[in-house]
Amino acid sequence: MGIKTILFDLDGTLLDTNELIIQSFQHTYKTHLEREVPREKIIKSFGEILKITLDRECPECSDEALDTYRGFQNLNFEKFITIHTGVKEVVEGLYKKGYKLGVVTSRLNESARRGLKLFDLEKYFSCIVGANNTDKHKPDPAPVLMALKELNSHPKEAMMVGDSPFDVLCGKNAGVISVAVSWSALPKEMYLKHEPDYVVDSMEELIKIIEESNKK
Repeated sequence: MGIKTILFDLDGTLLDTNELIIQSFQHTYKTHLEREVPREKIIKSFGEILKITLDRECPECSDEALDTYRGFQNLNFEKFITIHTGVKEVVEGLYKKGYKLGVVTSRLNESARRGLKLFDLEKYFSCIVGANNTDKHKPDPAPVLMALKELNSHPKEAMMVGDSPFDVLCGKNAGVISVAVSWSALPKEMYLKHEPDYVVDSMEELIKIIEESNKK
């Protein structure tokens, strides 16, 4: 059948939002818990729905912590975000070749679009499934299946590209090819233990995998 649809995670995959997320959590924890939380601990929650993380870490004040986190991130959004190497060129190239492209993210839709617009990427994606769209989130297959339905695509002709175990498992649970990117801030063992179909070291390598799969 070949690969016709590529779905991408946003944070840590297309965009380097690591510092934005870390700074937002550190500010939130200092405000509500009055303590410093190591970067390493914060990184291990990457890919998880924000509300789930804050319900666990700030059980007595998770709603207030959520407002604090989003307020800080809104004010510092452009300051801390960059784009990963090769992303713009590869996404544009895939779009021009006629592939269906979508974003499946744990970020709120408005925030996801803001990040994509910042680097002039939004125009390449026909579908964006964010935290607002479904009550079930990664690693549940629902977000990927929702994107495939919107794109009129079949799981056997699609792949999910991401940087966390949530992305790998979401792809596997949805029956699509799972691809992990090695530029993840997470320790490799966190996603490798879930056995992604591929691990890529660059966006250019992703193209090679797609093209080789379509030759079979």
